[in-house]
Amino acid sequence: MKQIFSALCRALSSGYGAVLCSIIASEGSAPRGTGAKMLVTEDGLTVGTVGGGAVEYRCGQLAAELCREKRSRFQSYRLSAGQIADIGMICGGSVELFLQYISPDDPQALPLAAEAAALSGSGRGAWLITAMDRGGGWRWGLWDRLGGLRGLEGIFPQALAPLLGETPRLGRGDPLLYAEPLSRAGTVYLFGAGHVGKALAVLLDMTDFRVVICDARPHAASRELFPQAAEVRCLAYEDAFAHLPPVTEEDYIVIMTPGHQADFEVLRQALATPARYIGCIGSRRKVAATREKLLAAGIAAEEIDRVWSPIGLDIGGDTPAEIAVSVAAQLIACRSGHLEERGRRHGG
Repeated sequence: MKQIFSALCRALSSGYGAVLCSIIASEGSAPRGTGAKMLVTEDGLTVGTVGGGAVEYRCGQLAAELCREKRSRFQSYRLSAGQIADIGMICGGSVELFLQYISPDDPQALPLAAEAAALSGSGRGAWLITAMDRGGGWRWGLWDRLGGLRGLEGIFPQALAPLLGETPRLGRGDPLLYAEPLSRAGTVYLFGAGHVGKALAVLLDMTDFRVVICDARPHAASRELFPQAAEVRCLAYEDAFAHLPPVTEEDYIVIMTPGHQADFEVLRQALATPARYIGCIGSRRKVAATREKLLAAGIAAEEIDRVWSPIGLDIGGDTPAEIAVSVAAQLIACRSGHLEERGRRHGG
């Protein structure tokens, strides 16, 4: 999302218009679901994807045409069996898109796009709201937990409440209201700036998590090594949480420090927080030893059971990049509410 709005800001600043193609509804087995976006600028740049293949090709052609005509429109692609040959796809289902022309002459477009880019990945809990009419007219607004609703005069906040969820949602009223999260609330506190941590930080940034890197080693806790992180902090593990903002029930704690004692120190503090997710890397033998140490320190077994360890989904990989993929997948599953269905794994 941040990449798309940053590209939009560059286009508008240079005097170019753009068409933002958004899937606002989907049914069946479409290649991409609601929320997929692609930006096509007047000077020929394309950023993002609405699924690839023939649908994306036709959508890109239509977006370029709308750029020239300076107008917006709705477009549906139905991928049912009787239309597969026409569309050139075999997955079935249907998608409805809104192709939204954004003019460089609109005085509100650039400031709002810049704020949307800034809010993306901020961890604040923010949504972009698009009010649309069937003639192609549209207005933009933003809603976040600190500033409330702005930019959509005449739209009452209570009308938005059912739409402000973890996934994009379309309200079929008049006007149509489409709310999509720019940033989900919550921060990933990643303890350990080693090889897995470096790979994981990149993946979490790509999947719209806000990441704070924490490491006791000055050479490892380097902004140059983690340019995508929201913050990089060098701090002692023994009292790390005393130097961080209060951890909330929307936050995630990932522990992959260089040593067993450091893991124990971070876990001991992490279990005193209401964090949504706590995960610790390590072999089953290491996990079992750490568990016994936590029990000996007086931490209840049911509290220790909050920890996902060994960390990550079981995908069979063992390289730093593969482990990072498995951890990122587990965090995505947690964020989407699908993690509990998979069951926890504890060493022992």
